Amino acid sequence: MEVTKTPIEGLIIIKPKIFGDARGFFYESFNKQRYTEAGIDVDFIQDNLSRSSYGVIRGLHYQMAPHAQSKLVQVLEGRVLDVAVDVRLGSPTFGQHYAIELSEENKLQFFIPHGFAHGFSVLSETATFMYKCDNLYTPSAERSILFDDSELGIDWIIPTDKATVSDKDKMASLLKNAELNFHFTK
Repeated sequence: MEVTKTPIEGLIIIKPKIFGDARGFFYESFNKQRYTEAGIDVDFIQDNLSRSSYGVIRGLHYQMAPHAQSKLVQVLEGRVLDVAVDVRLGSPTFGQHYAIELSEENKLQFFIPHGFAHGFSVLSETATFMYKCDNLYTPSAERSILFDDSELGIDWIIPTDKATVSDKDKMASLLKNAELNFHFTK
């Protein structure tokens, strides 16, 4: 597998080694030893799967510590723009985001550690999105940052009139008003 660090410390892109022939393809989507060697030393305890249609924007979600979740995300079918926003107090990249297209074609994975808000937009007719988490979903710890907060400057690549956003996500906080308890450590 090929590992690429992003300009925002902690965010990692993984390109698995694909073995393909006329029958199809095979790749390891997770191998604890290899991921630990790559700097992702996380005990994943929950897998989640979602399916969404074109224009859906989910996020920007996070859970407050000690219920924070690191995520290893990938797309099994379709294409999404995946976005992580640094919400670690004291981070030199606080409030900055990193966006990457994940698709069934590129088979990239994106590792998002604690201290980031996460979301994605669906760019294809449908998308099946899978992610591993290192902590259980805890509704009382769940928080959201408004996906279209102008301070973040995220281009979701979805025209406004085609965007489908849940009422809950439309009511999220601006980053400047968000409840945060993550601190940057090097």
